[in-house]
Amino acid sequence: MQRLIEILKRFNYVLVFIILEAIALTLIYRNNYYQQTQIINIGNRIAGETYNMSASVRDYFGLRHENELLHAENAALRAQIAESYIHYDSKRFEYNDTTYQQIYHYITAKVIKNSWNRARNYVMIGKGQRSGIEPDMAVISPQGLVGVVVGTSENFAVVMPVLHPESKHSVMLKRTQTCGTLIWEGGNFLHATVTNIPTTHQINIGDTIITSGQDPALPKGIMVGTVNKAENISGTGFYNININLSTQFNKLEHVYIVHNSFAQEQEDLPKKLNIEEF
Repeated sequence: MQRLIEILKRFNYVLVFIILEAIALTLIYRNNYYQQTQIINIGNRIAGETYNMSASVRDYFGLRHENELLHAENAALRAQIAESYIHYDSKRFEYNDTTYQQIYHYITAKVIKNSWNRARNYVMIGKGQRSGIEPDMAVISPQGLVGVVVGTSENFAVVMPVLHPESKHSVMLKRTQTCGTLIWEGGNFLHATVTNIPTTHQINIGDTIITSGQDPALPKGIMVGTVNKAENISGTGFYNININLSTQFNKLEHVYIVHNSFAQEQEDLPKKLNIEEF
């Protein structure tokens, strides 16, 4: 109490000044319409800015939930595209009884760990066996191809991305529907290589590379990248094509895991026919 009294004594002039200023402002506010209006306008402006700031903060912290909803919606939309269904055309009746059965389902997941500047890169996602994730399932992003699942635990999965020397995917030149193989020769995470496309097909800078659909894990038409340059390898009859990858691996946050409902059937049929390589 004694300390409080000492503080009041020390700042008594300041306190008196503040009290007098408050009284003066109150009198001005009550007796002058113009000043009253100005004070109200200032108060409203401050309140408005405060509400806007508060709303912005709430919107920012709500982005995570909104992103999750958006990716779930995108997964549902992807499952509705034509490439996700198998087409049965039955002519047993007088009219064509055409039905569709879904091949591909999509599971959303968040990237929790990712490398893109190493010799052998990997991606870890925040879903695993409990969510139906299994090895050999393909992984894509909103921008295009990411890679394939190589290992799972109950709640997590590890993906071998395109940026890995052991990664191989069947792709095609969209303009000519010519198939080739996507590989990564190391170095720049922005680029990869497409091989096995014959030199009898013309390659243009900027041509689009997509998945071919020959890999059961991936539907046809997933974006892979665009042609950066094409080199005719002498004596081979094939191009060595450098492409700009569409997926930005250094900014990877959300992915879709592709589940092929017919994967086991497609895998078992060649074994049943004793076909070792197909």
